[in-house]
Order: sequence, then C-alpha cells, then structure tokens
Amino acid sequence: MSLARMLDAAVAREPEAIAIVEGGMRLTYREWADEIARLASGLERLGLSEGDYCVAVLSNRYETASLFWACQKLGAVFTPFNWRATAADIAFVLEDVEAKVVVYEKRSATAVEGALEKFAIDAVISLDGGQGAPYRETICGSPYTGLPPTDERAICLMLYTSGTTGRPKGVPRSCAAERIASIGCIAQLHYGYSEVTLGVMPLFHTMGIRALAMSVYLNGTFICMPSFDAAEALQLIAREDITALFLVPTMFHDMVYHSNFASFDPAPVRNLAYAGMSMNTALVEACASGFNPEWFSNFYGSSEIYTFTVCNDVRAKPGCAGRPGLGQQIRIVRGDPDGRVEPEALVEPGATGEIIARMDSLDAFAGYWKRPDADEKAIRKGWYFTGDLGRFDEDGELYVLGRIDDMLISGGENIYPEEVEDLLAKCPLVRDVAVIGVPDERWGQKVIAFIEPENQSAAAATINRYCLDSDLARFKRPRGYAFVKSIPRSASGKLLRRELRLGGYELLNGYEHTIEET
Repeated sequence: MSLARMLDAAVAREPEAIAIVEGGMRLTYREWADEIARLASGLERLGLSEGDYCVAVLSNRYETASLFWACQKLGAVFTPFNWRATAADIAFVLEDVEAKVVVYEKRSATAVEGALEKFAIDAVISLDGGQGAPYRETICGSPYTGLPPTDERAICLMLYTSGTTGRPKGVPRSCAAERIASIGCIAQLHYGYSEVTLGVMPLFHTMGIRALAMSVYLNGTFICMPSFDAAEALQLIAREDITALFLVPTMFHDMVYHSNFASFDPAPVRNLAYAGMSMNTALVEACASGFNPEWFSNFYGSSEIYTFTVCNDVRAKPGCAGRPGLGQQIRIVRGDPDGRVEPEALVEPGATGEIIARMDSLDAFAGYWKRPDADEKAIRKGWYFTGDLGRFDEDGELYVLGRIDDMLISGGENIYPEEVEDLLAKCPLVRDVAVIGVPDERWGQKVIAFIEPENQSAAAATINRYCLDSDLARFKRPRGYAFVKSIPRSASGKLLRRELRLGGYELLNGYEHTIEET
C-alpha cells in the first residue's frame, strides 16, 4: 500500500474535517486532497513521473506538505532539503539524485538559484517569484486521477543527513518503511484520533515528516509554522487548541522560559514528545510542571532507522531513552570510531559503548544512496552502528551519552567540526584552529572555536564576519571564540579535542574572547 492510499482513506473518513492550517488559510481534507491532486497533475505536466526525484528547498509551509503528498500520488521521490543550506550543498543534492524538479521559496532563492548555475534543471517551481513556474500556475489544471504505484519496496522519500566531512548523505526511505514508522510512532507516542499537531519540525527532517504523516493517518489537523518563534508557538497552541507537541528540546526550552509562558494556558496539550538531542533534568521538570501532559516521551531514533528506543515517562527518569521500540533490538558494543568492531563485541552490563540496532526492523532503510563507504562504516552483519555512545541501567533502559566521534548536535542540527575548521583555516587571521561543542541549556551544544591567531590583529568580530560572509550555513558557525597560545596536537599532528574539553589550553592575553548569540 502506498502512502497516498493513507491520504485517500483519511479523505473518505472525514472529508469536511480540517486537515491543514497556515495563518488564516484552513483546508478540509476534501479541499486539500483536491489541491494535492491538481499539484500532482501539474508536476506530471512538468515531466515528473514514477521514480523521479522532486527536490524541495522549503520551510514548513502548507505547500511543502502538499508537495509531499503529490509526490506520493505520482510515485515520485519527495526529496526535501534544508532551506538554510548553501548553494554548493544544494547543487550536490540536485546532482546526486539527478533531480527532475526543484521547488523553492524566497528565503532559499539565493542558494537555489546559485545551485542551478552549477546543475541546471528544466522544471523549476517558485513559491514567491523567481526562476521557473509560479506554484499557483502549477495547480491550475485538472486533478490527477491516476492510481498510485503499489510497490511497497519503492523509494518514496529521500532524506539527507550529514556525512563524516559534512557532505550530505542520502537516506532512501521505502513506502513500507515510512508507513510502518508512522504507525509505530502513533502507537509508541500514544497519539489519538483527530490529534492537532504543531507542524514546526522541519519537513526536511525525519521528525517533521513523521508528524505530517501521523496527522493524516489519524485525520488530525496539521498546524503549519514555517519557522519557530516561541511567542508565536504559544499563541498557536492556544488559538488552535493544539494537543500534541513533537519537538526538539531547544524549542521546549524557548517556550517554557519565555516571558509569555506564565500567562499561557496549557490545557489543550495532552502529549509532549522530544527527539534529536537530550533534554536536561531542569528542562524536563519545567516542561512537566508547565504543560502537565498526559504523556511525556523521549523518542530516540534516526533517519536511517526511525525507532531505536522510546521512554514514555521522562518525568520518572530524566535523560532516559527507554527500551527498544516495536520490533527493534539494541546492543551496546565496544566503541571504536574506526569501525572495526563487530556486533558480537558486547560490553559488560552497565558499561558504556556504541549503540547498535538491528537492520531487519520494519522501519529501517536498506543502505545509503550511492555511498558504499558509508554503508561499510555503519552496517555490519545486519546491524546498524549508530555512532552514539550509551549504556543500559539496572532496569535495562538506555541512556544516550553522546557521539562516539566529534559530531555536534546544536538545536537538533548535526554539525561536524571538520567542516567549520576547514573554513576557519582559510582565514588569513588564523594560524591553527580547533572546534568543539560545549553544553548549552538552550541549544544542547554550541560551537566554540579555539583560534591560534596569525597576529595581534585577529579579533572575534572579524573572524565571525568571515564566517558570515562565507558559504557556511549560519547554524554551523561558532557561537564563541577563544584565542589560545597553541592548539593541542599529538606528535603525529593529530588534533586532541579531548584536551580542549578538559581545559588543556592557555588563553592569550590581550584578546577579546567573546560569545556572540544570534
């Protein structure tokens, strides 16, 4: 059964129920399905057909959600990508999937149009003016009436996640895996019929897609929020009687510590869930007391395998990731960043090691897109090596302790230090550089750059401007700069990040060591 059948079923059950909301725009399931069918027809006229890739560089607009379902009707592969990405990364994705159609908006226009100079595509759709066909013209024709493909093994979604050098890795998701992931998430997060969901998690992220699919499966209402703002989110929750929040901890942090939260009525919210990064005890307690939800869950998974573990009561065990999800098996094996450990190398009970998961779970992918090197590192003997460090407690419940490598997670986004270092090393004011993540209450981690300066003219503001003027995505740039006498390295020249984390450096006098928050 294709995902499009799930939409058809929702329309048949509750045609006049409100399906999607954005600002003053409200569409019933019948109205939305009609626009989706017209969009599918328009995409078909542009040459998109079964098995083709449609790249969307969009925020969480209702058009993005419509595009997802239109692709399902055609059997095309919806390929969302971060609207904050650089032209180089977008061009890479366009070429990687040999995209047939690209859809973008004003906020991503500069990067997308720059990417199109490197990899030209004939079929381009713009939502706010720019190159290509206007979105409104695309949906002016008659509705698509064809039957959706029935091959459950076919790819329906391509998500991109960062590689070890920051280059995106394609994660192909089959129709079957996406359907099972959504149904499993409904069951494990205790979602109910006609749930009203805040649709703010990016639709280029697995959490965003999951929230959208669950909403349709349950004849719920998906409240689009193109970009997150705590005050606006609180207003939306109150105005739309939102019942379910599935977010990263940073968003919960910004809401519960916002000045408007004291006067906020949390009564509609019955279900809180978070994923993407850990939530500290203070924030767990603030969310529990502030929202007083019926369910409060930590969902640990990935784009590759949607569910690793679930903890349905984080109030009882803050920081706990819980037990394996439905149909999943988890092991802790000896950690080895070089990927030489086999699935049988189990650690002692309670010891820390790398978390690995079975590849034969129903919501798992089958391997990375055109990346045998990534498959070789992550997949061994039917097990997926997550790269995360963790341990089981005495109750058999999992705690995730961080990355086995040096990847940072800030606000739910993956950031690789090497990519940031590579940029900073090109700055004339920088002699040597190292980047680490430090704990941050709001972001989970924030990027700090240790700079061995070339001369006394080096300044945090100047280097920060260098980052802002570069192709580095803004969310990846350092939030702080520390000028040091030297960067700790081994005799062979290997960077010793651990020394920096432990304070093994000497700050230089006469420099402004600043942290700029944006």
